[in-house]
Amino acid sequence: MLTSSGGIRTAPAPAEGNDPRDRPRALRTPSALRALGGHRLFVVAIVLAAGLRGLVMLGYDTAQLYWYDSFTYLNTAVHLAPSGAFHPAGYPFLLRLLLPFHSVELVAGVQHAMGLATGLMIYLVLRRHSLPGWGATLAALPVLFNPAFLRLEHAVLSDTQLIFLITAALTVLMWRARPSARALAVTGLLLALAGLTRTVAVPLLGLVLLHLLLRRAGWKRVVALAAAGLLPLAAYAGWYHQHHGRFALSGSDGVALWARTMTFADCSVIRPPAREAVLCPNGTVVDAASEYVWAPGASLNRLPGGRFAHNDLARSFALRAIAAQPLDYLREVARDTALTFAPTPVRHPLRVSPALTFPVGSWPLPPFPLIDQVRREYDGDIRGMSSVEPYGSLLGSYSYPGVLHGPLLGALLLLGGLGSAGRRRPALLPWTVAVFLLLAPIAALDFDHRYVLPSIPTACLAAALAVAGLSRRARACGAAGRRARHGP
Repeated sequence: MLTSSGGIRTAPAPAEGNDPRDRPRALRTPSALRALGGHRLFVVAIVLAAGLRGLVMLGYDTAQLYWYDSFTYLNTAVHLAPSGAFHPAGYPFLLRLLLPFHSVELVAGVQHAMGLATGLMIYLVLRRHSLPGWGATLAALPVLFNPAFLRLEHAVLSDTQLIFLITAALTVLMWRARPSARALAVTGLLLALAGLTRTVAVPLLGLVLLHLLLRRAGWKRVVALAAAGLLPLAAYAGWYHQHHGRFALSGSDGVALWARTMTFADCSVIRPPAREAVLCPNGTVVDAASEYVWAPGASLNRLPGGRFAHNDLARSFALRAIAAQPLDYLREVARDTALTFAPTPVRHPLRVSPALTFPVGSWPLPPFPLIDQVRREYDGDIRGMSSVEPYGSLLGSYSYPGVLHGPLLGALLLLGGLGSAGRRRPALLPWTVAVFLLLAPIAALDFDHRYVLPSIPTACLAAALAVAGLSRRARACGAAGRRARHGP
């Protein structure tokens, strides 16, 4: 070190060619490259996943629109009010935010970004829990590359938002071993939004509250989660009451559960009162429980006023049927759950094809007045979807084996269950959430491949954490055994 005439110490001049300012900029900032180096495998994966989503946007000329769900969502977004039927308004809130752009293609683009973000959150949580980059990347691959997820993202349906919100809630909750009250408030809010997107997610709030109580998280944290989660639900129930005269989140739970019982209900065993006896099976037979909701000849649909006007009556009948025939109910739920794990995806109901490929062709919209209204009010370019060449053929050649769908989910749940045994296992919460998300729709209505998808990201989280935990325990047991044999 040299000293100048003013007493200020100065460093010696660098030798020619060694001055960092003489180096190329890429060589002057190695820290970013080093930081990226540990994530290179995931960066490659998510870039490829983004490219695949870009190909989907190019390969179809518009978003996929389904009768009746897509159009009721879009109509609710324009005329914002709580629906008295199946769908709460959580997803229409998102559609309302995008209404100024009048583009269902933009909706699909936003949902594709949600899909990438879901894969990113899985990766980040697992790296936070000390998994290696390859292991965390492997756990994110089903969400990033399964065509069922990409097709769901490209459709005007609520499922992608539901998956994103649940994954985000678990990410915030699991980021630290002991989450703060603020983090738990964010978790509660995200779970409330998930419940307002699809009511099947509402019990997850109670599940996480139970998790906190069992871990003795402290009353401040429990109150923070409960308040942030329950207040939005209570506010929505109050809004629903203003429109429909009762506090609820939707008007379809009884209708759905009644349809579930139609595959086994025997009124000679149930012996319902006369008021409910009109909902007994009347000889109408369809190929899946959910089809009874729409079957014109089903007993509920023969009552005046429409099916949802009798939601309370349907719920009362369904609960009575389940109480009288609990084993029959459990048998039907178990049978439909088993469809999840079939090596070759099963069509259930028969009119629905499993979305494990990218189809090529055109799918015109039916001539319904609601479609014309939505076209006028939300997006004037709404039309039936068609594939676009040459991108459509490229997508059509994309192969994703069925064994990586149902059987893989079964393996993930098995691994997650094994790794959840014992106290304070990090795999326990995501595994419990995955099992609940798989079983709840089947228990409340029916099996559907679309309803299975929300359980897959959390099953991936649970399985990865379980494998890491089991590996650590095996190494610890091996080390203990060696010490016992050879001494300290």
